[in-house]
Amino acid sequence: MQSWREMVVLSCGDWHSVGVRSDGSALAAGNNRRGQCAVEGWRDLAAISAGYLHTVGLRADGRAVATGERATGACEVDEWEDVVALSAGSYHTVGVTASGRVLAAGDNSYGQCEVGDWRDIVAVASGSTHTLGLRANGTVVTVPPLVA
Repeated sequence: MQSWREMVVLSCGDWHSVGVRSDGSALAAGNNRRGQCAVEGWRDLAAISAGYLHTVGLRADGRAVATGERATGACEVDEWEDVVALSAGSYHTVGVTASGRVLAAGDNSYGQCEVGDWRDIVAVASGSTHTLGLRANGTVVTVPPLVA
């Protein structure tokens, strides 16, 4: 990774790391046992996120791309449009659209993909079994509910 230059975005997954260069191309390093590092052809990226065994990227045109483990459904983002932010969890992926809606794909064993009624979201974060959404007013929503 010492050869990585002109990086503008970085993300660490459980077993791999990914980044976006200033020209919009992607780089990856680490364990590639499910193809999660197969990002060499990705172009025009604005963001990238590494999960457990998958990677998702956000193109400048608002389309999402994914590579890696497909068994959980976390890579099923090909139809996503108008996305402005995304996050790869361990077994799921979430994205925010320009209108503040949240999209989710992948494992929903704990309800972590139950985000369809969320509105006015500006950012998301995803973990192993949960998802957080940041509303424009600064409040946070979560699925499943977390105890503080």
